[in-house]
Amino acid sequence: MSWFESLVLGLVQGLTEFLPVSSSAHLRLTAAFAGWTDPGAAFTAITQIGTEAAVLIYFRKDIAAILSAWTRSLVDKERRHDPDARMGWLVIVGSIPIGVLGVTLKDQIEGPFRDLRVTATMLIAMGVVLGVADRLAARDEQGGRHRAPKQRKTLENLNIKDGLIYGVCQAMALIPGVSRSGATISGGLFLGYRREAAARYSFLLAVPAVLASGVFELKDAAEGGHVTWGPTLFATVIAFVSGYVVISWFMKFISSKSFMPFVWYRIALGILLFMLVGAGVLGPHAGESGS
Repeated sequence: MSWFESLVLGLVQGLTEFLPVSSSAHLRLTAAFAGWTDPGAAFTAITQIGTEAAVLIYFRKDIAAILSAWTRSLVDKERRHDPDARMGWLVIVGSIPIGVLGVTLKDQIEGPFRDLRVTATMLIAMGVVLGVADRLAARDEQGGRHRAPKQRKTLENLNIKDGLIYGVCQAMALIPGVSRSGATISGGLFLGYRREAAARYSFLLAVPAVLASGVFELKDAAEGGHVTWGPTLFATVIAFVSGYVVISWFMKFISSKSFMPFVWYRIALGILLFMLVGAGVLGPHAGESGS
C-alpha cells in the first residue's frame, strides 16, 4: 500500500464511519474503483481504532462518568441504580452479540462477505430499512391530523432487552454494506428511541467492539506480518482527524434533520454497483488479492 492510498483510504474511513452509509463498503469500493488491492478486514479494523479514538474524545465526559459509576457499582450495590452505571452494564450486554459472531464468522467476514454483490445488496436493503425507521420516527414526532405527537424514548428508558437488540443490529455490520451506525440507529428508531438517543448509544456501543477488534487485528498482523505498518498507521491518524470532524457535524445534523438523504444515497450507490458488476466493469471480487 502506498502513502497516497493510505491517505485516501484513511479519509474515506473517517468520513464514512459515523454516517449510516457503511465505511467498510466505501473502503472496498474506493479500492475497486481505483484499481487498488482490497485493503482487507485487518486494515479496516486497525483504522477504526482511529475513528473510535475520535468517539472517546468527543464523548469523553460521558465515557468518564460511565466508567467511574460502573467501576464503583462493582463494590457498592447502591451505585447500580445510577444511570451511568446502568449504561456501563448495558454497553457490555450490547457488545456480546458482535463479540460472539465476530469470532464465529471471521472466515466469512474476510472472504465471501466481501463480494461486491453482497455489498450492493446490503447497501440497498439497509437503506430501505433505515428509510422506514426514519419515517416511523418522523410520524411519531410530528403527529397527524387526528393524532398528537408521540413522546419517544430516551436513554433513561434503555433496558437489557433493548440493549441486546441494539447489539444484534450492530453485529449485522460485520457484513460490508450494512453500516454499524445505520443498523444500530435503525434498530433504536424501531424500538421507539429518539434520533439523538439512538445515535448516542450506537456510538458508545461501538467503542468496546471496535477497540477489541482493532487490538485483535493488531496482534494478528504483528505475528503474521501482512500489514504495511507505516501507511496503515498514517491512515489511522487521518481517520481519527476526519472522523472527529464528521461526528461533531453528525450529532448536530440528526437533532433536526431526516436520514432520508443517506437512504437515497445508499440505494443509488447499491444500484450503480449492481450495474457495474453486471456490465463487467467491476468483477464481484475486484481489487482482492489474487483476483
